[in-house]
Amino acid sequence: MRVARHGTGAMADVKAYASQVHPVFMLPPIAAAWFGAALAREFTLLPLVVVSVGTFCAVYTAHVKDGYVDFHLRGEDDDHPLTPVGCRLALAAAAVGFLACLAVLWVAVDPMSAVLLAPTWLIGYLHAPTLDTNPLGATLGYPVGIALVIVASNHAQTLAVRAEAVAFAVVFLLVLTGVKVIDDLTDVEYDASIDKHTVGVLLGEARARRFAYGLMGAGLFAVLAFAIDGVVPASAPLSIPAFVVVALYASRAPPDLATMLLVRGAYVFLAVLVAAVFFRPLAGVALPDITVLGEWTYLATEVAFGSVAAALLYRAGRDATRRAARTIVAVYPIAYVWDWYTLEVGVFSIPMRTGVELLGIPLEEHVFMVVVPALVLGIHETLAARDARDNHDARDTHDARDAHDARDASDTTEAPTTESSE
Repeated sequence: MRVARHGTGAMADVKAYASQVHPVFMLPPIAAAWFGAALAREFTLLPLVVVSVGTFCAVYTAHVKDGYVDFHLRGEDDDHPLTPVGCRLALAAAAVGFLACLAVLWVAVDPMSAVLLAPTWLIGYLHAPTLDTNPLGATLGYPVGIALVIVASNHAQTLAVRAEAVAFAVVFLLVLTGVKVIDDLTDVEYDASIDKHTVGVLLGEARARRFAYGLMGAGLFAVLAFAIDGVVPASAPLSIPAFVVVALYASRAPPDLATMLLVRGAYVFLAVLVAAVFFRPLAGVALPDITVLGEWTYLATEVAFGSVAAALLYRAGRDATRRAARTIVAVYPIAYVWDWYTLEVGVFSIPMRTGVELLGIPLEEHVFMVVVPALVLGIHETLAARDARDNHDARDTHDARDAHDARDASDTTEAPTTESSE
């Protein structure tokens, strides 16, 4: 009964089983277990170790099962180090290890911790050939598993499903789903050829990229929103710039390089979050108080955001600026009447202003009615220009591939003719 497809003996078997341990694939879920424990600030080692080992078994199951299906059943992969028997033995061992971890959690910690961790193995086992045949299953399996690990690990420490853990689970679900969509774009043509309906196949490469970065942006915004709402520590948003810088570089890269950058960016994102929630450097630190500017406060904020709007429109070009100016002129009368009426009936007040009034409303409100639509239109034009560039690049890529395929077909048809003439 052979276990390894290449080589014989115990050492070959060990190497074959060890080949299924992929650090890039397995470290994030285990790091998620440590992150969930770190949210408790003071954690016990036994539950953390048990959740980490259980997480490893679940991810190992996913990797072995995926390789078994893709090579031995579907014939998609070129090679696999394990025989079918070796794959089954590896799956059985991982299942036993996972069940042992669940048993320890159930008895020594709390049954709910075991219940929360249990679906991670099911997701790993069912990924191929069940979940990976549709966009939701293929994309959400890994991120959902990590989200569950965060909540389960935190529950094993606190014996409660805490809002903070759920909030961070949502954040990583959004961010990692976006990364997974980009990762799937590396095989979009092959997936389409075998009717594997990933998000890239369903939406097309350009739209899938926009969808992916939209998910990542939503995840980063969720960190800020949860921090403002007090669900997560005020220092958590410190992690946002680290990932944004990586995502900006990745947005201009091809899918394979973008995936590599985003995965490493996720490591940095997680590392900064761990430090932020464990040490909480901003605890007790008040927000900067810009009201020290007195009557110029409101106007100063408008100058700041107006500068951003002007920069975006300048970057978008003259045509975009003209379109924005025309729209602002059209919207201004409506905004003016709306603003005058709400101020007149006392809907809101503006204490930090210069006191200068023009046409019955504060000067700052006139500026506001120009700055806000200008900022919105500046962002809109920037996104529209990026979409146009992505669509153009996608067309060029497809044209180049079609030309390459045509050359290959031409070479294939010409070869027999050349041989017969000789």
